[in-house]
Amino acid sequence: MKTTATPHPDALKTNLAQRLKRIEGQVRGLQKLIENDTYCDDVLMQLASVQSALNGVAKKLLSQHMQTCVKARLNAGDDSVLTELDTTIERLLKR
Repeated sequence: MKTTATPHPDALKTNLAQRLKRIEGQVRGLQKLIENDTYCDDVLMQLASVQSALNGVAKKLLSQHMQTCVKARLNAGDDSVLTELDTTIERLLKR
């Protein structure tokens, strides 16, 4: 995995951070559901909610990535970014 730093707009960082904090709380809630022997279907519904929230974060970040990083690399003549993007999208869709 590349460790290239990518500056993100402050509004995006704030939005993603808020979403991830909410997801973190949901995951802690899931742990309590398991510890309290909560009915399986209720736990599964909460898991689906967490997965949906994570997908929302991924969509926002993917959109930003395409509009900034991918676009800049294509403009610089680096077509290898398309293969990288294809791999990333493939991984995201496996979920």
